Amino acid sequence: MTLRFLTSGESHGRGLLVVVEGLPAGLALALEDLEGELARRRRGYGRGPRMALERDAVQVWGGLRNGRTTGAPVGLSLDNAEAALWEAALGPWHNDPEAAGVRRITAPRPGHADLAGAVKYGHEEFRNVLERASARTTAPRTLAGALARRLLAELDVDVAGAVEAIGGVLVRLPEDDEGWRTARNSSLGCAFPEDEKAVEERIRAAKEAGDSLGGTFVVALRNVPAGIGSGVEWDRRLDGRFGAALLAVPGIKGVEIGDGFAAAGAEGSAVHDEIIVRDGRWERLSNRAGGIEGGMTNGCEVVLRAAMKPIPTLVKPLRSYDVETKKPASAHAERSDVCAVPAACVVAENMAAWVLASAILEQFGGDTMEELRERVAAHRERAARWLL
Repeated sequence: MTLRFLTSGESHGRGLLVVVEGLPAGLALALEDLEGELARRRRGYGRGPRMALERDAVQVWGGLRNGRTTGAPVGLSLDNAEAALWEAALGPWHNDPEAAGVRRITAPRPGHADLAGAVKYGHEEFRNVLERASARTTAPRTLAGALARRLLAELDVDVAGAVEAIGGVLVRLPEDDEGWRTARNSSLGCAFPEDEKAVEERIRAAKEAGDSLGGTFVVALRNVPAGIGSGVEWDRRLDGRFGAALLAVPGIKGVEIGDGFAAAGAEGSAVHDEIIVRDGRWERLSNRAGGIEGGMTNGCEVVLRAAMKPIPTLVKPLRSYDVETKKPASAHAERSDVCAVPAACVVAENMAAWVLASAILEQFGGDTMEELRERVAAHRERAARWLL
């Protein structure tokens, strides 16, 4: 069975759409499962005014009855609270941006999709590019991932995330289940509330300077069955699929699994996770591989780390070039956040859930949740009997 989704919509358009195909019938869902993840995506000290406007009320178009999937494609949408204000400038048939008070964007932002997109599609101004390249389009991706997250929960797989650093300020990562719960409920994604003050001060200083900040975060997938993924073809390797999904989150410039780059500077004896057998079952003495070996899960916790660059839209714009006047100019300044690392962590959590759920469905199939649960349970039982 193949799990897939497509999205449509733009930052200031009518709304955002996602259609998810391939979910088994019988997956229990509550509205909070979806809107709760969208609310977490809006979190974070230093977010822009857009977060106060968007309420992300989910509309269901199909695929759900009585709170359970039917096996048909699940269609979901989010209305844009400001759609009426932008209709004259961005309407699909006839629009006049200048009459609507929306100026032409002809000075691309360094670090954004503006210039490359205009070259690719032949646009003479950059609004058509930035509307779709906006991080706002991660909202329907988060919805798709939230559905996958619910499927994983039915299989006793947990997905969690926590911020590790913002603007060079390091915070402690979770040490236990309570720490992961705290990070989930923290507006800054911090596992320890006492760490939040230093992060807030760093973000406040950047805001006062008209600048922006990036950072790093960790996503953990726990109680994942061993043997998910494949090492027989490059595009089936689970580590590659995780990397692609996280790097597709706007602003993410680096992804590592387990010790990642740190392992490159160490000797093999200090990197690879030794295997022992205790009480008739195999165990690992460490998890430096981050739960993946040879493109497949090895039964340990899957640990992903991502690095997000500072947001490219700045209150004090960088130097650019105006393609209309043919003169140097300041880059376009669209309203923006100072820091979106905690929000990006939420998007990454849900995209990681999507990748894992997709791989599980490909491997075990099942038109119903009952079939899928039985097959995964049988696989877990077989794996537990292995003695290495």
